[in-house]
Amino acid sequence: MASPSTSNTFTALAMQLKSEAVNRVRTSSEARAIMEDAIAKLGPQIAAARAFIGADCRLVVLPEYWLTGFPMGESIIEWGTKACLTMDDPMYGTLGAIAQKQGIFLAGNAYELDPNFPDLYFQNCFVLDPSGDMVLRYRRINSMYAPTPHDVWDKYLDIYGIEGIFPVAKTAIGNLAAVASDEILFPEVARCLMLRGAEILLHPTSEVYGNARAPKEAAKVSRAVENMMYVVSANTAGIANTPILEASVDGGSKIIDYRGLVLAETGSGESMAAYGDIDLEALRRYRQRPSIKNLLSRQRLDAYTTLYSQSSIYPANSMAAGGVERSHFIATQKTALERLTQLGVI
Repeated sequence: MASPSTSNTFTALAMQLKSEAVNRVRTSSEARAIMEDAIAKLGPQIAAARAFIGADCRLVVLPEYWLTGFPMGESIIEWGTKACLTMDDPMYGTLGAIAQKQGIFLAGNAYELDPNFPDLYFQNCFVLDPSGDMVLRYRRINSMYAPTPHDVWDKYLDIYGIEGIFPVAKTAIGNLAAVASDEILFPEVARCLMLRGAEILLHPTSEVYGNARAPKEAAKVSRAVENMMYVVSANTAGIANTPILEASVDGGSKIIDYRGLVLAETGSGESMAAYGDIDLEALRRYRQRPSIKNLLSRQRLDAYTTLYSQSSIYPANSMAAGGVERSHFIATQKTALERLTQLGVI
């Protein structure tokens, strides 16, 4: 249900920013200096964007990897020491101060440590509200080369519950949820978030963009239509200071409505052009209207549960014992492929 103080119409911005990667520096202090510089630039960038868009710009989504880039050769322990935030990190406080000053909900993505899992880190999609408080913390569940809650499933579920695995923040601008990067390709994640009430799916990403509609592009429209929700997808404007060519992941930040219509989209480079109106009242009317298009009301979820429960593919708890090296990820994927073969899927 919506909060009584909900703002039914406002503008959302998918802010396209360049990432200054920390891979080439050796120490955590050098890495934090790069991260602090990115945050220092952010406040004026958001202020300028809102001056152009208008004061009703109440939601700003930042790209994946914007703060640090991604690990390239660093061990799990090395990356955790160099590039990850603590759960109460002062950098979150600085970002919260920006949200508070601008009166916005500020969404982003960062690598994060958790004292409950001292040998690991997680990729955190966060939302800070206009008071500066973190109202959403979603740790990515599907990742090729990073630890996830599923890798320590039993302990994570015991600590945080299913609400902490599929969190939805019920806010004054609607019910917010998030997925990171190629998780947009996993329909089950967005579906679970919808079942917990999500109306706006925030998508920090860093991906190839071009004229051809790539799988992630199709997935964004699909997630919006099948869950009858808005998708706000913020891509990077390139990643600097790595061996990968800088503009390989640049462009195409966009906002898609609950019918699958692209409301705004930007080209390459740093940009505030991907902004559009979010109309919660229209979304809620659409969700409540009996119609062949009302896919939420036509879900027969119980028809799928038996097959899902019999078809475990990627093993849970694979990092529960700790002491994991990066070679673990490929080895575990090979195990999953063997399981798919046994099931007759491939």
